[in-house]
Amino acid sequence: MGQQQTNIKEKGRVSLKEPRRYKVVIYNDDFTTMDFVVKILTTVFFKSENEAETLMMSVHKSGSAVVGIYSYDIALSKVRKATDMARQEGFPLKLTVLPEDKQA
Repeated sequence: MGQQQTNIKEKGRVSLKEPRRYKVVIYNDDFTTMDFVVKILTTVFFKSENEAETLMMSVHKSGSAVVGIYSYDIALSKVRKATDMARQEGFPLKLTVLPEDKQA
């Protein structure tokens, strides 16, 4: 006796939710130059020159600022790249990745 084939598809409900987003926070220190912070903001975070200078001044005055909100992998990648660039130049620049809903 041969096998019968059927074309039955089961339908199941899949609950999808938007992935959590993370903010990258940059912190002020007494050693990293303002020019280098602007360079990081333009090359790693793709900010315009004006936006980078405004963010840099905000970090300088308030101690920290959010420089972008990304998926976790992208946020972590940008922090690593910026930190690596800072260490190569001898700067102790600090950046962190925080869930979007947490305060810096």
